[in-house]
Amino acid sequence: MRFETLITGGRVVTGGAVVPADIAITDGRIAALGHGLTGAQEINATGLIITPGGVDPHCHIEQMSGMGLMNADTFETATRSAAMGGTTSTISFAAQAKGQRLRDAMADYAARAARGAAIDHAFHILISDPDVADFADDLRALIAAGHRSIKLFTTYNIGLSDAAILKVLRIAGPAGALTCIHAENDAIIADARAQLLAEGRTRPIDHAASRPRAAEIEAVARMCHLAEIARAPVMIFHVSTAEAVAEIANARARGAPIWAETCPHYLFQTEDVLDRPGMEGAKWMCSPPQRTRTDQTALWAGIAAGHIQIVSSDHAPYRFDATGKFANGFDAPFPAIANGMPGLEPRLPLMFDAMVNRGHLGLASFARLNCEAPASLYGLRGKGRIAPGYDADLVLWDPAQSRTYGANDLHDNVGYNPWEGTTVTGFPTAVFLRGQAVMRDGEYLGQPGAGRWIDRPAIGTTPRDLTGQAQ
Repeated sequence: MRFETLITGGRVVTGGAVVPADIAITDGRIAALGHGLTGAQEINATGLIITPGGVDPHCHIEQMSGMGLMNADTFETATRSAAMGGTTSTISFAAQAKGQRLRDAMADYAARAARGAAIDHAFHILISDPDVADFADDLRALIAAGHRSIKLFTTYNIGLSDAAILKVLRIAGPAGALTCIHAENDAIIADARAQLLAEGRTRPIDHAASRPRAAEIEAVARMCHLAEIARAPVMIFHVSTAEAVAEIANARARGAPIWAETCPHYLFQTEDVLDRPGMEGAKWMCSPPQRTRTDQTALWAGIAAGHIQIVSSDHAPYRFDATGKFANGFDAPFPAIANGMPGLEPRLPLMFDAMVNRGHLGLASFARLNCEAPASLYGLRGKGRIAPGYDADLVLWDPAQSRTYGANDLHDNVGYNPWEGTTVTGFPTAVFLRGQAVMRDGEYLGQPGAGRWIDRPAIGTTPRDLTGQAQ
């Protein structure tokens, strides 16, 4: 049989193993793996490693923040940046404004993505106001339509009470949705912030002290118990502390339906990145803040033990100017500086360097953590694996190519790279979305609007699956 496209000579990460194989592609999907295959077009991947396209399930794109600030990236610029780093599927947020019906929020974001997204995408339903008209009906209808994940906050000005969170869990669990939670105790944060400001401590480095580790630890433990009570699956977003990992491990041991993610900035940065001259540290401000080397060790141990299943970027892009970080002035105190930093593009190279070239768990685990697990847990049908019938979303890696990140060399609309000066070894040489090249040899080939919405008829966790293990 002659296939449309054949990628030959590469080492393919498939089924938890790394094997030499050719990949045959027809109609945008993987048709066969093997040897002795033929194709109308052949791509030589000798010396390269082939992984599934990256799946980034936590990124803020063309979204209004709780501070009323639009982030820097449109769907066009964000997905361009994602593709250049090897990511071919994203889940961003359809953020409900106060007083807005959920269905209207989703329609708005879906239209934006349809115009601009160059890679495939899905949405979390971000809930800020569960008291709007027809809330429960809209939520059930959106879940049934394939939007099978929800985002809630326990802090900021859009944080929900425990009663409201339980209300959502009681709807989401039986309807077949995964609820994702930013878990920090708002009262602890408010108290720490007030004390710091009273002492005149307003610099970016003081942001770290304003969000004490206890705020995360307490809220993570509380959300684990709420998930148990509601028997509804919950994903704890951006885990940063050793103690939070322990709370999640204990909850999973009890049979709680808990999953967790962390991010590269928690694995590779400490709070010292905030301690820069002047306001420079604002580039690295995010919440929760970066922690310590001890926490990094615990996060890696949590990944190895299976307590943390995913590494996402938490891409939250704001320019380092008056349109972004300093919308409230260049001398703004830390509470008035926009939180977040760009991460879509460097996520996979950073993780490849750490996991493949620096000994953290290896190549098969790299593909599971960054591709297969997020696709499975969030129900992204046809994504995250190299196997017949799956979409031909593929990344060709040169494992020997080194790159030192510069001051502004990402392909987003942010204007700075928070990984400036970091050298990674192992870099994508080509990226394919459904069999079509969107990046080759550093040249972007994607097209705005070419990305497709990913229907999610089911997620990888269900209310009946209370073992704590991803299916």
